[in-house]
Amino acid sequence: MRVKNAPSRGKVLAVASSGGHWVQLQRVVPAFESFEIVYVTVLESYRSQVPENRFYCVNDATRWNKLGLIRMALRLAWIVAKERPAVVISTGAAPGYFALLLGRWLGARTIWIDSMANIEEVSLSGSRAGQHADLWLTQWPHLARPEGPHYGGSVL
Repeated sequence: MRVKNAPSRGKVLAVASSGGHWVQLQRVVPAFESFEIVYVTVLESYRSQVPENRFYCVNDATRWNKLGLIRMALRLAWIVAKERPAVVISTGAAPGYFALLLGRWLGARTIWIDSMANIEEVSLSGSRAGQHADLWLTQWPHLARPEGPHYGGSVL
C-alpha cells in the first residue's frame, strides 16, 4: 500500500481513536516499514504498545462536544505542524478526520481506511474525510463507489 508520489523515506502520522480504530491502524502500519511512524490517539495507555515511536495523545470528542472538537483540532494542528508528515493515515474517527484535513493543507499525502465495523454504510468521519483523502478505502466491496471509497481487497 504505497501512496502515489510519496517519498520512499519520510514520516507517517498514524492517527486513530481507541478500540477497533486503534487495532486496525496497528494492522496497517507495517506497510510503512520504511517510514518513521509517529502515532496519535486518544488513550495514553496505548503508548506502551509503540514504545519505539513518537506518540501523542489528544482528547477524545464527538460531534456533540463542539468545544472538545475545537480543543482536539488545535492540538492536532500543533502536532501536524511540528511533525510535518509526508503521509497521514487514519482508520478513524474524529482525530483522524482532523489530522487528515490538516495534513492535506500542509502538503501531506493522505489515506483514510474506513472502519471494518461499518458494514452497512460508510462512517460519518469517513464520508467527510474521504473528500480530502488521496486514497480512501473501505473494507467492504458493496460500499465501494467510483468517487470513493474504493475497495482493493480485504486489508484487515
